[in-house]
Amino acid sequence: MLLELARRKKILFFGGKGGVGKTTVSAATALARANEGARVLLVSTDPAHNLGHLFDRTIGPKPLRLVAGLDAMELDPEETVKAHMHEITNALHQLMPVNLRGEVDKHMTLSRDAPGMQEAAILERMAEVMETGVKDYDLIVFDTAPSGHTARLMVLPEMMSAWTEGLIKRREKADRFAEVVRELGRDSSMQDKIFSADAADVERQRESRIRQILNRRRLRFTTLRDRLADPAQTSFIIVLAAERLPVLETIELHEQLRRAGVSVDCLVVNKRSPAHMGDFLEERRKQEEQHLARLTAALPKIPRKDLYLVAHDVVGMHALEALAQSF
Repeated sequence: MLLELARRKKILFFGGKGGVGKTTVSAATALARANEGARVLLVSTDPAHNLGHLFDRTIGPKPLRLVAGLDAMELDPEETVKAHMHEITNALHQLMPVNLRGEVDKHMTLSRDAPGMQEAAILERMAEVMETGVKDYDLIVFDTAPSGHTARLMVLPEMMSAWTEGLIKRREKADRFAEVVRELGRDSSMQDKIFSADAADVERQRESRIRQILNRRRLRFTTLRDRLADPAQTSFIIVLAAERLPVLETIELHEQLRRAGVSVDCLVVNKRSPAHMGDFLEERRKQEEQHLARLTAALPKIPRKDLYLVAHDVVGMHALEALAQSF
């Protein structure tokens, strides 16, 4: 089921409550597809950096070859915000008069810890990864942070597109106003009083640069939004445990993703209690079935795959290979 999705899609997102095994399932899926000869990029957006722990390797913000056909990278939120702020600050320094650079720096320092800044930075980095990744790889697999963070991330492209569109419209109004002032000044001395020839040229260059930056961001967020909402390209897979809270959170996450236009095509119930393994596990299994009945009643049309509890932790390539064979 998971491997079939990986064959048909260009982008897979794995999400769900913290601690349910998203990293393990997403990594095994990526490995299974790479074993078929596909070029796969596995990307973690989770600050916990579990990919490196899983593969017992140091994985950073740039693609690292793990095995033939499989590269992996971890997006560090702090480093991503730092690079994001540096880029914006440099752009604003170019756009604003020199005497205002101190105010720009002060504003950017305050903005660094503003609500949503980390999500916006990660989102833009994800958009960059997709832009290049869809050309270089057959499949991109995202191992995402816990549900709440991921749900916010999935609705951000629409919000950021609308926000950037609003900035562009306000910028166009300001440009038209500036042009009217210039026209008025051509037949009087107003031009000399308001805009010297050099100053007017510098202002036009600044306005052009602002439009370029805003249009670039609009295109990036619009493209990301369209990719996320395209069921032919993208699927979201929710990983959960057969417990009350993960089941309830899965139902809620599915609704949030549905509103965002993201297609959920599979539910993976991880660490199921195996059958016929003694009275304790049998009682546990009966309780799991009750919770999963609720899940099926709420989401009856979404295919489900159960993965059963194994005796040892899934760590390293050998263990992942064994798990991947069940996909």
